[in-house]
Amino acid sequence: MTRRSRIATATMLVAVPVTCLLVASSLKADSSAGAAEKTSDGNAVGLSAFREVASVLVSPRCLNCHVPGESPLQYDDSRPHTMSVKRGADGNGTPAMRCTNCHQSTNTEFAHAPPGVSGWRMPRAKTPLAWQGLSTGELCRSLKDPSKNGGMSLSALVEHVTSDKLVNWGWNPGTGRTTPPLPHQQFVDKFRQWVDRGAPCEQ
Repeated sequence: MTRRSRIATATMLVAVPVTCLLVASSLKADSSAGAAEKTSDGNAVGLSAFREVASVLVSPRCLNCHVPGESPLQYDDSRPHTMSVKRGADGNGTPAMRCTNCHQSTNTEFAHAPPGVSGWRMPRAKTPLAWQGLSTGELCRSLKDPSKNGGMSLSALVEHVTSDKLVNWGWNPGTGRTTPPLPHQQFVDKFRQWVDRGAPCEQ
């Protein structure tokens, strides 16, 4: 083998691994970019889904009991509850004035009379899950924080918004009360979509 041939062969041997390395690096970069794009798309879908969820959570049917103070609100204009009603430690009112004193297991037939469903209550005092006045991002983070939501996991939250009787009452609130802006099943679907996409929150 001539000196020129040996140099050509050596150059080829060096070039082949370098080429393979460049191809591998390119494939890895493409894979990383694809994963990042997929994650970004997932976050966008999740954030969009939660904005629709939030539109329900800040409606009077939800917001009136998810307040930072000790008294619930009432009516569509979220005015302070009459008769100095208080949350109580267990969320069911004070010993002298339990929620069920007025709120029975079904709605009354008259406009603005006490509505009702089994399990009428506010969140417990230790975990009030209050989102009155919060931004969408703050509401999102508060909702999925077990120290604020009564110790519920994301899957437990999905079950709660799907099956809880008081949550479902929001779409059957009785005469003279508006319902949330989304149908209940659409609300649940968007809630699941948010959870499935990793439950992202806006800043």
